[in-house]
Amino acid sequence: MAASEGEQTVSATFDVFRYQPGKDAAPRFQRYTLDLAPHTPVLSALLQIRADLDPSLTLRYSCRSAICGSCAMRVNSKSRLACETQVGPEIERHGRIVVEPMRNQSVLRDLVVDQEPFWRQYDAIEPHLILDPRHPMPEGKETAMTPAQVERFQETPRCIACAACYSACPAVEADPSFPGPMALAKLYRFVVDPRDTAQQDRLLRIQPGGLWTCLRCHLCTEACPKDVRPSERIRDLKEMAIRVQGGTENGSRHAIGFKENIRERGVLSEAKLVRQTSGVAGMIGQLGQGVRIYRKKPEILKSPPKIEGLDEVRKIYEALDRKEEDAT
Repeated sequence: MAASEGEQTVSATFDVFRYQPGKDAAPRFQRYTLDLAPHTPVLSALLQIRADLDPSLTLRYSCRSAICGSCAMRVNSKSRLACETQVGPEIERHGRIVVEPMRNQSVLRDLVVDQEPFWRQYDAIEPHLILDPRHPMPEGKETAMTPAQVERFQETPRCIACAACYSACPAVEADPSFPGPMALAKLYRFVVDPRDTAQQDRLLRIQPGGLWTCLRCHLCTEACPKDVRPSERIRDLKEMAIRVQGGTENGSRHAIGFKENIRERGVLSEAKLVRQTSGVAGMIGQLGQGVRIYRKKPEILKSPPKIEGLDEVRKIYEALDRKEEDAT
């Protein structure tokens, strides 16, 4: 974006990821330098590079207004929309602008990735209303919902499916079968929809591995350009899943045990939490690691004393329990 007359400019250095699979031996970075107004979006700068300096640069974009989500990429290691990321603040913080394709998806060319895994996971959660065939919606008529019912959707309708959260997710990197933050946020949207008749089935199907792999790092919420807060919706799904099925795997048992530990003493009993999570058989399988931990920290086997002010902790739990009852 050219600066207007008299407007201050910055000299912006761009190191842009370049790679064409099947043609290039290995990925590389190519450097470009432009004089730009500080408020110039990174996307506009990339388009200027392509127009004036290097027509071979390949990227994906559409609306240029943070609506379509097409221009998601990594800018200085953060997954974000290039159309709303300004050049000036990036230069001020980092001295240059490193532009890379999104993570967790294979590169097709330069900044364009293959989003097939992202959309496959989205499709797998059945992102549509599942209705009771015995009670179909009246054709041509609206199904009214109360404001309170709509409010339960939280921020999920704002999602533009840009995949920035999927790119930022370390759980996807560790386990490609993990649905990813966007798919789980969309799942939440249908689980709380009063018109959907498959809430319990959805929660039962998503539990084995698909829900508890989340690391609770909140990087997806940091990456989201629309403040959908997917990590919070995943937390809500975990609570709902426990109410439906209880502790069925290490993740849910750990969450239940953690809660009970704090309610009981106000502090964790680490040995008890391991037993609650893994069971006796699981503890036997981890015996070697347990012995190594005990040698360095023998107090781990002792039950910690109850904290002062435990009554206040229990009041918090009672309030949370009432909130859960109201939600069901």
